[in-house]
Amino acid sequence: MSADELAYMSATEIADCIRRRALSPVEIVDACIARIELRNPSLNAFVFEGFDDARGEAKKAEAAVMSGVATGPLHGVPSAIKDLFDFKPGWPFTFGGVRAMKDCVAQWHCVFAERVEKAGAILLGKTNSPTMGLRGTCDNYLFGPTRNPFNLAKNTGGSSGGSAAAVADGLVPFAEGTDAGGSIRIPAAWCNVVGFKASFGRVPVVMRPNAFAADTPFVFEGPIARTVEDAALVLNAIAGYDPRDPFAIETNEDFVAATRRSIRGWKIAYSPNMDVFPVDPAVRKTVDEALRCFADAGAEVEEVRLGLKRDQRELSDTWTRLMAPLNVGALEGMKAFGVDLMRDHRDDFPPAYLERVDAGRALTAMDMARDQAIRSEVYDAIQGVLATHEILVSPALAAMPVDNASNGDTQGPTHVDGVDVDPLIGWCLTYLTNFSGHPSASVPAGLSDGLPVGMQLIGRRYADGDVLAAAAAVERTRPWRDAYRICEERPLDRPA
Repeated sequence: MSADELAYMSATEIADCIRRRALSPVEIVDACIARIELRNPSLNAFVFEGFDDARGEAKKAEAAVMSGVATGPLHGVPSAIKDLFDFKPGWPFTFGGVRAMKDCVAQWHCVFAERVEKAGAILLGKTNSPTMGLRGTCDNYLFGPTRNPFNLAKNTGGSSGGSAAAVADGLVPFAEGTDAGGSIRIPAAWCNVVGFKASFGRVPVVMRPNAFAADTPFVFEGPIARTVEDAALVLNAIAGYDPRDPFAIETNEDFVAATRRSIRGWKIAYSPNMDVFPVDPAVRKTVDEALRCFADAGAEVEEVRLGLKRDQRELSDTWTRLMAPLNVGALEGMKAFGVDLMRDHRDDFPPAYLERVDAGRALTAMDMARDQAIRSEVYDAIQGVLATHEILVSPALAAMPVDNASNGDTQGPTHVDGVDVDPLIGWCLTYLTNFSGHPSASVPAGLSDGLPVGMQLIGRRYADGDVLAAAAAVERTRPWRDAYRICEERPLDRPA
C-alpha cells in the first residue's frame, strides 16, 4: 500500500489492519514520517518531530502484534500532541512558541499523551499553537503561522491549529486538541475536521500546582479527527476517572457504539447566532443548508432563542477575564524553571496578550464574582434550550478563515457583518460551552468558495453520546471525505 493510500485511512481502519497483520506499524509510521517531511514545510503544522522515538515505538508495536500479545484499541496508530500545556517525557514544550522556552524539556505526560500511548498509539511529534493559547488563530513569534491546507494563504484557527491542519492534510489520522474557549472546535471548523470537546470531567485534566485551575473557564483535552467514529474511538481511550483530577468522573460508556445510534424523532434546536453574535452571510448560508441533514435522519429542527441578554462583546470580555488566572498561574509556574517571562521576556508575547494579562493581575474578587454570574446566565440559557431538545446546533464560528500575517501575530476579524468583535475570540461561538461545561463538537457543514465552515453541536451535560450520535448522522447524510482532495492537491511550495 502506498503512502498516499495510507494518508487518508481512518484510525479505526489502521488499527483494524494492524490487528489483522495486513499492515505493519513500522510501515505506517514510516509512511507518515515521509509524508510529514514532504508536506509539513509548506504547512507548518508540526513544530517538533519525535521521529526517532516513534520509529522505536513502531518496532515494539510490531513485535507485540507478531508475538500475539494483547493490544490496545489504538495499537500502532500514529498521532501527535499539541505544543501548549501538553507534555511527553524528553520532548520540548514552548507554551505556544514562546522564544525564551525553546529549550524547555518536559519529564512528564499530559493525560492525552499518557492515555493514547497506553491504548497503543504512537506519537510522531508536537503541533503548532498560538502563544499561551489565548486566541482563536494559530501563530506565534517562534514558529510562525500554521497554514490552512485548503488555502495556504489562510490560517487554520487555533489554538489547536497545527493538530487540525495535520489531520486535514493526511499527516496523521487524529491528533490532540485542548480547549478553554473553543481551541478544539475552532480549527476543526476552519480545517473541515471533527473536533470533540467532552462534558467537563469526562476527560481528566491534571494541573499543578493548582489542581483546581481547570474550572474557570472549563478546560478540556480532546480528539481532532477526520471521522466521527475516530473521535469516539479516541474518546474511549482518554475518558475516565483519574485521582489526580478533583473534577474527573468515572465513565463506562462505549462512545463508538453511540455513533451508530439513530436520531429519528429527536428535537434539534437551531440558533443561527446564539442570539447575540453577528455571523458572516456565507457561514449562515452554509450551516442553514447543512441543517437539512437532520430532517434526512428523521429528526425535527426548530429555530430557537436562548434568551441571552448581554452583548457578544461583553461575553467575550468576560471570557478573557476568566482566563486571566490560568495564564498568570502558568507564567508564575515557569519561575520554577528559572524563567521569569514577564520580567525578562515580554517581547516574546504579542501586545494583546500582555495587555490582557496585565489587566488580569488587577482583577478583584468582586470582578471575578460578577463574571461568574454572567457565566451562570449562559449556563442557564443553554440548559433551558436543552430541557426540551436533545441537541442545540449553531455555527461554530461567525467568520470565514482569515489571512495569515507575516509578523507572527495573526488575529481574527475585527468586524463581522459590519459589527465590531474582539479579534482574539469574539467571532467564536464556541466559548459559551466553556462557560457551561456542556459537551460540544464542530463537524464540517460544507465549503464556501472552497473554504470550510463548521457546525457546532451542543448536548446535555454528560450526554456526550448524544452529540456523537448527532455528529455521525451529519456525516452519514452529508459526508465530507471528498473535500480532502483539495488538501491532497494543494501546492507543496512554502508561501513567500
